[in-house]
Amino acid sequence: MDEKSVHVLELPKILERVARHASFSGGAERIRALRPTSDLREALDWQRETTEAVALLELRSDISLGGVRDVREAIGQAARGIILEPHTLLDIRGTLRRATTLRRTFMRLRNQFPTLASIAERLEECSALQGEISRVLDDAGNVNDAASPKLATIRRDMRLAAERLHSRLNSLITNPNYAKYLQEQLVTQRNGRYVIPLRAEHKGKIAGIIHDQSSSGATLFIEPLVTVELNNALRELQLAEEDEIRRILRELSELINHEGAFIVRTVEGLAHLDAIFAKARYAAELRATPPKLVTFQPRADSSHPGCTLKLEGARHPLLDPEKVVPIDLVLDQKTYILVITGPNTGGKTVALKTVGLLAMMAQCGLHIPANPGAELSVFEGIYADIGDEQSIEQSLSTFSAHMTNTIRILEQATPRSLVILDELGAGTDPSEGSALARAILLHLLERGITTLVTTHHPELKTFSQQHAGVRNASVEFDLHTLRPTYRLIVGIPGRSNALAIAERLGLPESIVSAARNLIGVEELVTDDLLDELQQTREETRRAREAALAQREEAERLLRELRQRLDETERERQDILAQARRVAERELENVRKEIRRLRHALQKAGQSAEAVKRLEAAAFDVRPNLDDAPALSAPSLPAPEPETPTYRLGETVWVLPLKSEGQITEIGATDVEVTVGRLRVRAKFDEIERRGKDSSPVLESRREKLPERGPSPGLELDLRGARVEESLERVEEYLDAAYMAGLPFVRIIHGKGTGALRKAIREALNGHPLVKKYQRGEENEGGDGVTVVSLVSMS
Repeated sequence: MDEKSVHVLELPKILERVARHASFSGGAERIRALRPTSDLREALDWQRETTEAVALLELRSDISLGGVRDVREAIGQAARGIILEPHTLLDIRGTLRRATTLRRTFMRLRNQFPTLASIAERLEECSALQGEISRVLDDAGNVNDAASPKLATIRRDMRLAAERLHSRLNSLITNPNYAKYLQEQLVTQRNGRYVIPLRAEHKGKIAGIIHDQSSSGATLFIEPLVTVELNNALRELQLAEEDEIRRILRELSELINHEGAFIVRTVEGLAHLDAIFAKARYAAELRATPPKLVTFQPRADSSHPGCTLKLEGARHPLLDPEKVVPIDLVLDQKTYILVITGPNTGGKTVALKTVGLLAMMAQCGLHIPANPGAELSVFEGIYADIGDEQSIEQSLSTFSAHMTNTIRILEQATPRSLVILDELGAGTDPSEGSALARAILLHLLERGITTLVTTHHPELKTFSQQHAGVRNASVEFDLHTLRPTYRLIVGIPGRSNALAIAERLGLPESIVSAARNLIGVEELVTDDLLDELQQTREETRRAREAALAQREEAERLLRELRQRLDETERERQDILAQARRVAERELENVRKEIRRLRHALQKAGQSAEAVKRLEAAAFDVRPNLDDAPALSAPSLPAPEPETPTYRLGETVWVLPLKSEGQITEIGATDVEVTVGRLRVRAKFDEIERRGKDSSPVLESRREKLPERGPSPGLELDLRGARVEESLERVEEYLDAAYMAGLPFVRIIHGKGTGALRKAIREALNGHPLVKKYQRGEENEGGDGVTVVSLVSMS
């Protein structure tokens, strides 16, 4: 890619903005060194990387390369035998840790982000090296005692030596015979030796070595002679510690050198990922979209190179996003040269730079600030000659500088290049400049090179009408405000608008009329036709914008209608659900009541089959919420006449046993019969009636059955009562419950200390009316309740 054109189109400024989103210097350097690729496959790979990174950041905003450092220089130092500092070793460990985390994360997301996963797969974890650095150094960069047995021994001896030294010094400064000579009672250090502050006027009163004095000279810092040997011993241990630490760090540096190639490859992989995520974050900042990159498709029937250039809503990324005016530039299948005309400061140069810069960004793997659906060819070279290239040092005028660049571009450009020329033929005699501009365009046209040019020469407006493959474009100018709108209009040549502008600015009408008379009739007619065409185009544009606005309004109303319909449907579903819940609660209450009646009917001696039919009818109730708001009570089915009915106490003949017995319990399909001391269950077809209900046997059986008394209720609450009182109440309650025919009762005694519970359960144990007892379920009160099953009265 032409380096001069890269700077002319200001790609380095874009890359610098991208580099600000990098997490470490390696990624930033990779971005700054980035240049557009001319290989379609590589460009597609780069775009795929950025697209995946954008999607990943939307899914996982916590993905980060924080803690990564570019340690490649440190690896080089280790290779040269230099001992690495502890903070450098920690940087290496931190980089490897982050690489390990990223690699494992991307391996889990391989199916969603295969391109990024393939890059992360090349990262080396170097787990053994990470573990060794952690063993030797703590997080502050200090060498651990456990780094080596020798270091642990030295540091233990250092602590003992320091304790002995401080003990000796403390005894010295607290001695009344010496304390009066000291400036203050403290121990400090000078030049690595422990000293005490002696008043200068008492010099010599304490024998020792002077190491320093205060700035005022009033205090001398001396090392007492009695501690010299202790200080020497401590200093020797300190030197031994330094030697051992140096040896440990040297071994660690050699280990890093051994793993150096893996670490460098990991840093390069991290820099690659960092650059990709920087592109993704910059794309989010620009609200950019991925372009579709396509190959050249040459036309066999013409010199058209087969390029594709489709940009809609394209914005220059270096301009204020709140003020920049998007442009639309689309080359149809017959066009590969675009001639842009119009007044100065109208936006022609910005349009050229926008197209050239966005093409370079796309070939760098960057998303571009344009509407979705942008399509671009991957150009082998992008050449641009834009701006004032006048050079005093090289004695070049503006025209000469432009012509020098144009000559260089014509020599290097190929049919797969994009050539951008600003103010072609400017800076010299208009007639000669126009002739040169047409000749250069004809040369580019014959060679089939995609070209974008701007010019002020009116002769070039007719160039597109005379040559296939060339098309006019212009930048719009508002004559009412005398300001450019910066919109690019493809298909219409621009007008100079000089006479109209002069007239609106106040130039006398006579002068304007004289100027019109000096212009050729053909030019005036052409100018009027362009004016009419632009007015028609403006009316069409406004009508299109109005139609789009109406369409958006209709879509908005449709969305609101759908939203209201959805809300209405949700409300309807809520009402139905609420009605269904109410019906289900009422139905459950009916079921509970029928269960209660079933027990009562069984106790009263009614047919169990009839009770079953009643219960089944109640349980089959299904409220139709869609057809009727209220539930209708179902009619109970009539008992089947063939079903036999029996009563409690009735005498029957048990066929299998060939014996007579009395019915003591009636079920749905069978009965319980007492034959002597034996209780058996028999089906209805296994028993026969024997004798009438008024038989003496039955009457005697009925006389033995006690009459039922009033129910004392299913619960007895004894909480707060004393043990003696509670036992009396339990006895009375059990008698009443038995006489009422209750099958079971609940005695509530609470948890407390457990004394009342223990006394009650001891009383229940072996009680003649109690069949069994057990603790209550959790929803009944647990250990605070005892459930008692009573014996049957029959």
